[in-house]
Amino acid sequence: MADEHDPNSKTYQIGRSRPPLEVEDLPTPEEVFKVKRIRLEELLLYVLGPSVIALGISLGSGEWMLGPLNIGLRGFQGIGWVILVSAVLQVFYIVEVARFTLATGEAPILAFGRTPPHWVVWVPLALFSFYSAFILGGWATSASQSLFALIVGRPSAPAEAELVRILAIALLLTTYLFVIFGRKIERTLEASQGVFMAFLLIGLTVVTLVVVPLNVWGQAWLSLVTFTAPPKGTDPSLLGSLAGFTALASGLNFMVVGYYRDKGYGMGAKVGYLSGWIGGKGGTLSASGKIFPEDQKNAIVWKRWFRYLLIDQWGVYFIGCLIGILVPSILVSYLSKISGAEALSSGTIITYAATQLGQRFGPVLFGWALLMGFGMLWTTQIVVLELLVRNMTDAVYGLSGRVRQWLGHDPRKFYYGYMLFLIVVIGVILHLTSSLPALVVSLSGNLSNFAALVFPFVMMYLNSRLPKPAKITWWSYLVLLANALFFGFFFLNFVSVTFFKVPLVELLGQLGSR
Repeated sequence: MADEHDPNSKTYQIGRSRPPLEVEDLPTPEEVFKVKRIRLEELLLYVLGPSVIALGISLGSGEWMLGPLNIGLRGFQGIGWVILVSAVLQVFYIVEVARFTLATGEAPILAFGRTPPHWVVWVPLALFSFYSAFILGGWATSASQSLFALIVGRPSAPAEAELVRILAIALLLTTYLFVIFGRKIERTLEASQGVFMAFLLIGLTVVTLVVVPLNVWGQAWLSLVTFTAPPKGTDPSLLGSLAGFTALASGLNFMVVGYYRDKGYGMGAKVGYLSGWIGGKGGTLSASGKIFPEDQKNAIVWKRWFRYLLIDQWGVYFIGCLIGILVPSILVSYLSKISGAEALSSGTIITYAATQLGQRFGPVLFGWALLMGFGMLWTTQIVVLELLVRNMTDAVYGLSGRVRQWLGHDPRKFYYGYMLFLIVVIGVILHLTSSLPALVVSLSGNLSNFAALVFPFVMMYLNSRLPKPAKITWWSYLVLLANALFFGFFFLNFVSVTFFKVPLVELLGQLGSR
């Protein structure tokens, strides 16, 4: 086996439990996107996009439920800065995970397997962390509750819970509409999510600007940079879930980076993608990644790819996340403080904005708010289900040669069958549990923080072994460590509250006084 630093080798080894990476030149963005030059028009039409799919998850978790619930109950002061810090750290983390995928073309779920001691530790751990947080079906139930209210004209009653569950399963099945067509599943999702996100963000912003006084907007934005303690009485678990789900899912953000491979970023263009069943073809995905040689020519191309990644993350995703979480939070916070308003709770948050707007402004805004809520939660459910299937497909297809032979080197045969199986599993879970959707999402947010205790350190190992132009920088180590400390604190606080009934700081104080 060739040494990973041998400049004359045609392979480059990272770790020991995954195949060596073949060495090839990085393709240029013009070659990948088949354009003569990347200008603003080409940048918007062809290059940017994976972050739009990630926004599809963001707007339905922290943005539509956890942000408005936390802020509606306790206000912006002491909570706003948690939102900003969480969003900043999550973007830095996604960039560091994507660094390895751009350099090698490997999806993170497979890349983790290169970390010692062996892939049998890291790949199952990554899948378990992801599935334990996202398989409970909270978004599907939330979307079905919004759709039920939109159709019937009122929130569902406890006696109608079974009908809501059936509707949730039907909504899960609609995911097939967004993944079965097209040459690339990523491209189909990007196009559909782009339309949905533009409609939802513009619609929410316009109505909230009309309804809510400007001074409330000012207080909201100012709270982002006002570093004070959370308000007295703040639920630590609810705040922890907000930290985890402010942008996407803290330590589990690795799950969306595979879209950059499928988009064709960096070496992803030479590794392949998951294709649609109708309009796509088999044999489009390699089982292992490739890497570029350490020379001046490839270093220049690498800088361009990494710059586009930064634009996609900071220019689209970060800004979209902040707007997406602040606007619903401003609206719900304002409505909850109007005299005579219904009490806000985890049980009412899904349809709260709709019922309050309906009471004060009539049926048009009632229906509008339900449509916004349904759109956010439904798009989240679509992407969550797709990611559960995508990451399992990448893991199984990439790790097992026998599976690849059995599938005829066509991962679609596993992908689409497994999606149907997973819908059945989630349907069973929905029927066996009775937890409120907002509480399920809150639990998912806290479980996402657990992953932040582990995978930033995995990325330190992987990115330190890349060719020099792509290698991790000193400040990237600090950012990854900050992710582990920030989100790890909230996870440990969640554990302390769950098992010892006191926040972590109080628990440590009690232990120190003994």
